Amino acid sequence: MSAKPETRLCHYTNDAIHVRDKNLVEDLIGKVDFTEGLYFLIFGRIPTRAERRVVDAVLVTLMEHGMTPSAIATRMVYGSGPEALQAGVAAGLMAVASQFVGTMEPAAHNLRALVAAGDGMQDAARRMADEYRAAKKPMPGFGHHLHKPDDPRTPKLLALAETEGVPGKHVKALRALSAEVDRAAGRHITINATGAIAAILSEIGVEPEIMRGLAVISRSAGLVAHIREEQKSPAMRTIWETVEEAVPYRRD
Repeated sequence: MSAKPETRLCHYTNDAIHVRDKNLVEDLIGKVDFTEGLYFLIFGRIPTRAERRVVDAVLVTLMEHGMTPSAIATRMVYGSGPEALQAGVAAGLMAVASQFVGTMEPAAHNLRALVAAGDGMQDAARRMADEYRAAKKPMPGFGHHLHKPDDPRTPKLLALAETEGVPGKHVKALRALSAEVDRAAGRHITINATGAIAAILSEIGVEPEIMRGLAVISRSAGLVAHIREEQKSPAMRTIWETVEEAVPYRRD
């Protein structure tokens, strides 16, 4: 028989709310910032300075990137039902997945495998790059349709982590893989922001399986901004009409 389920996240009484082992009113409100609070709730402790700086940088980085699939979905759904702001945000968050925004998860799994290879990291990176190339699959964390030759966010994120003194084994794995991805492609392929994020979150011990959750938290803020802009200067109808014009109907 399985153990009785339990939660360690929150408990409340008539006059108090306890988040993990802290009193929400006395210990958290006005005493921790949002990044510290979400880290505490998810991971069970107040982050160190380095952890907070890394997570905060990730949240800022992933907040907004223009008219991406998530933003378009949010605007379209909100325009269809403006009485339910949350439905628009939820629609956009469904696009934080394996192709856009959420690619740090598979990238982190790859980096974890390379770190586990130890002294054989470079050889393992070569095999990985060749396998992806042979399968004609994009390497998670690499390439960008806009940012060429390099993603400007990547060096900033890696430099911040280095400045904060976080361990560097996953960043080392990322650079090893980058060299082999370039070799296999016969040209330079940028390390995109999610590749850098996979490395620096791995350095502070964030599991690959939860990384996409941080992307969801971050992108939620950006999608609310898109809804506010949609309220002030609606674009949904223009997007709709543009698609109709760009994708004409043709009879078989």
